[in-house]
Amino acid sequence: MAEPNFSNRTVWVGDNLHVMRGINSACVDLIYLDPPFNSNQDYAAPIGSIAAGAAFKDTWTLSDIDAHEHGELADRHPAAYSVIEAARHASGKSMMSYLIMMAVRLIEMERILKPTGSIYLHCDPTASHYLKLLMDAVFGRENFRNEIMWKRTSAKGLARRNLPTNHDILLRFSRSSNVVWNPQYTPHDPDYVDKFYKYVEEESGRRYRHDNLVNPNRNRPNLTYEFLGVTRVWRWTQDRMQKAYEAGIVIQTKPGNVPVLKRYLDEQKGRPLDSIWTDIPPVQSNDKDRTGYPTQKPVALLERIILASSNEGDIVLDPFCGCATTMVAADRLARQWAGIDLSPLAVKLVNERISEDRGALWGGANVVDRLPQRTDLGQLPNYRTHRHRLYGEQEGVCLGCETHFPFKVMEVDHILPQSRGGTDHFDNLQLLCTHCNKSKGNKTMAEWRAAQSA
Repeated sequence: MAEPNFSNRTVWVGDNLHVMRGINSACVDLIYLDPPFNSNQDYAAPIGSIAAGAAFKDTWTLSDIDAHEHGELADRHPAAYSVIEAARHASGKSMMSYLIMMAVRLIEMERILKPTGSIYLHCDPTASHYLKLLMDAVFGRENFRNEIMWKRTSAKGLARRNLPTNHDILLRFSRSSNVVWNPQYTPHDPDYVDKFYKYVEEESGRRYRHDNLVNPNRNRPNLTYEFLGVTRVWRWTQDRMQKAYEAGIVIQTKPGNVPVLKRYLDEQKGRPLDSIWTDIPPVQSNDKDRTGYPTQKPVALLERIILASSNEGDIVLDPFCGCATTMVAADRLARQWAGIDLSPLAVKLVNERISEDRGALWGGANVVDRLPQRTDLGQLPNYRTHRHRLYGEQEGVCLGCETHFPFKVMEVDHILPQSRGGTDHFDNLQLLCTHCNKSKGNKTMAEWRAAQSA
């Protein structure tokens, strides 16, 4: 695994696709993203809130998509493109455009995630079914871990023909089966406690229940003995049983009854977390953490994700960091973090929110407006040294005008321009004749062809 080529507490201002293309492979432990949902709505923060000025249109058309990204997916990622084509037929070009935008970014996220890493994609029923298939194609169906339902609000009003929608969806995938996972627990509900922990210790006020001490394996002669007048095959040795009795955690409710263990409620971890999360409320108007950002999520939600899928010191990345909730939660939990957002407002929100936690100790985020440069590729040869191999593979044909030329008039071109994060790797190179290369300039092939046919 490569070392990260960025420092802790970095916020990039710019297109997350270009930023992620410059991040080293396999260097991030956890990715959480809360991208646009293709909800066909406009969002804006209220005037006077600390997020005032944050606004975006969550509607997608093909004009929002770089034509090169469309062609690149069709050529290099047929599984992902098949999902996108199916969505076009089923839901139209808006959904297709949205999924193209997501697909090229998910491909980069898969590359920069460590083999032990996880990704949580936050979405809603608008596109969750398509996004699940897209992530199957990018991360592998075998690396799907959970579809988590978060109840974000109570149903309001009556829908005339549908049930009200009151949940979001978190799609959790890993990079491999060797994934970091820390089981989480939630408190037992009061009805469960009243039913099963019905005894209260007078001297301490601690709740407890009776637990069985009889061994289910009857063929254990070394654990068969009499204790408090009762002979059974016990779970514990006689010495351990005696010490527990003297400590008061093994009791006999009355003479002749089978002794039992006192299992205290406050020593239990709680109910193992499942995939339906109803215990984390949305951000309320009077919450201290509220910024007014249109789609702000509660810190408790991010804290749960970070605790479950990372360890202290791990790197957490949010490529749509918006109102900085991921950064706040990661910082509180002693994780390293980085965020990306198109808006400079994200930097303001990161600094304001974390300074509330850290006070004078907070020196500010490391704000970067230039693309990172990968350091995990080794020393690449000059891209022009690939001319002979490219000429052979293309059989001397210019991929622009599709005409055969002699070797001396063919020039090496970057399929994805270097200005957009394209590298000198062989897979990003092609040969064009001198005329086509000059005509194409710094355009993508799709842009150049569109200009030629205009």
